[in-house]
Amino acid sequence: MITTLESHKVLVTGASGFVGSALCSDLLKCGHDVTGTVRKLPVSLVSGVNYKIVGDLGTDTAWCDDIFSGVEIIIHCAARVHVMNEYVQDPLKEFRRINTQGTETLARIAAKTGVKRLIFLSSVKVNGESSSLSSPIDEMSPTVPKDYYGISKLEAERSLLSIADETGLETVIFRLPLVYGPGVKGNFLRLFKMVDKGIPLPLSLVENLRSQINLDNLIDVVGVCLADHRAVGKTYMVSDSKDISTAQLITEMAYALKRPVRLWPCPLRLIKMAGTLVGRSDEVSRLLGSLRINSKKIYSELGWVPPHTLTQGLSQTAAWYHQKK
Repeated sequence: MITTLESHKVLVTGASGFVGSALCSDLLKCGHDVTGTVRKLPVSLVSGVNYKIVGDLGTDTAWCDDIFSGVEIIIHCAARVHVMNEYVQDPLKEFRRINTQGTETLARIAAKTGVKRLIFLSSVKVNGESSSLSSPIDEMSPTVPKDYYGISKLEAERSLLSIADETGLETVIFRLPLVYGPGVKGNFLRLFKMVDKGIPLPLSLVENLRSQINLDNLIDVVGVCLADHRAVGKTYMVSDSKDISTAQLITEMAYALKRPVRLWPCPLRLIKMAGTLVGRSDEVSRLLGSLRINSKKIYSELGWVPPHTLTQGLSQTAAWYHQKK
């Protein structure tokens, strides 16, 4: 839970999303005044949030002056993420319009209207798609994004740092691995469903290691950086305290769901071949490959330690999953 000694007026972009809605809820519980910007009103409103409809993020977002009135801190969650069925002719241009130019426009208006701090949720994808088992990615690792999302996030980071130098806007950047918890979507939820249905998965031979972060841990670290001056101008890698293999994750999911563990051995080259044949080579690469991050910098500088374990996070996710079925 977010805990600070004083309340703030906080603006959360992407307030209807998986992360944004959870942040709004926790900020309100801790006494903060919360404004949430959305493309359209969500089906499930968080009571107490002052919602503002601004349409798509970009250079022409409908940012009205009253949205920023009195706002001290912005938590920027809104973004264009992985699109399964791409619908635009130039995807990179669209990622840049929303993630890069949209972020830059927001930051410039924030600085102009007197916002003190902007916390930006970026991605480990700015550093690429993989790491070695023995050498996790840290803040000093090369930035080598492999997809349009990663490229646009890296460019957004650079724009923010430039604006901070020009204007004095305080920035904090988090590079996040996979975020999971109640409300999770995408590949994580798909894997959860397969484990719940008892589908045998050919992944017992996978010996990779991947980092992830529990939604509650992410909310906690954002809370730490709401007002701590030591975080200003910093980029932090943040994750849970434990990296695990895909096989271990599936085992933990099964325990959380109270289902039997159904893993069987299959040569990895055959899994890769099957992934290529069905057009899911990227998804298979994530299942088989390692992506570890080193979070020691934020531990040493701010004393932040993830308060929730993987087991706790998966238990909460399982409870939400069973409730929504």
